[in-house]
Amino acid sequence: MTKIVSMGVHILDVLGRYVSEIPPGQGISLIDEIRITAAGTSAGTSVDMAKLGCDVTAVGALGNDEMGNILVGILNRYGVKTQYLVRKDGVQTSGSILPIRPNGERPALHVMGANAVFSFEDVPHDAIADADFVHIGGFYLMPKFDGPDTVKALKLAKESGAITTMDILGVKQENMAEKILPCMPYLDYFMPNLEEAGMITGLSDPEEMCQFFLKAGAQNVVLKMGERGSLILGADGKRIRMPAFQVKLVDTTGCGDAWSAGFVAGLSRGMSVTDAAQLGSACGSLVASGLGSDAGIVDFESTIKFIGTTPTLPLGD
Repeated sequence: MTKIVSMGVHILDVLGRYVSEIPPGQGISLIDEIRITAAGTSAGTSVDMAKLGCDVTAVGALGNDEMGNILVGILNRYGVKTQYLVRKDGVQTSGSILPIRPNGERPALHVMGANAVFSFEDVPHDAIADADFVHIGGFYLMPKFDGPDTVKALKLAKESGAITTMDILGVKQENMAEKILPCMPYLDYFMPNLEEAGMITGLSDPEEMCQFFLKAGAQNVVLKMGERGSLILGADGKRIRMPAFQVKLVDTTGCGDAWSAGFVAGLSRGMSVTDAAQLGSACGSLVASGLGSDAGIVDFESTIKFIGTTPTLPLGD
């Protein structure tokens, strides 16, 4: 079976729905549901890939705390290999509190935690050497790893013959393009969303955004645009537009992570880029139909059935 390493941000999410307002003082509001999930552009993606039948190894940093134990337990339950998750003293496991609004929006209260101290020193060279795919998730939310350390990890993956993919967490900051562009020559697939790509490039046109990253050396750019679907441009001239699927929106948490999971899982199964993008779109849409970053996705077979039975939304060109 194809081996995937998923490296980067690991977050324990606590989600509640629906939250129209925060009660004043010490007031209490009754809500419908509370969930705890493994989340982030590495951990959440790992869970979704494992659900799709992939052999996934997690690489990242957690605190030596109960939150870390819970996160490892969730990953193990879905079959994600966790032996390369390093436990850091003196820092807590990263976590978020997400009050989900009735329209599916998700403001976040976030602790960066152990993700802030993850570095190239924590990268297991043997796992990278054994991987067919190396996915990095969470650039811009790992201050020690973002930049030169990420380039080192990508170079190591390419030297080992792996296909490289990267998703980001677009926390607005200074010099965003300067930090990430050195990664592009080592990326087979760069997968930001529309808002993130806009922050980095200062552009508003999706095609121009993709061309910006292609000119910096990326082989392919996958631009995720929510209900408008996705756009893929390749250095070889490929252009693919993929619609999103029509679902009842519950929560947008983890939709982009799930899209990435489906796409990488599809490529790892030998699918064409178009078919892998369709699988990614299905996974992103399924996650939007439930609460949390792993909602909606059951397994590969049911996801393929969903593709065959669910209408798509109009392309938002």
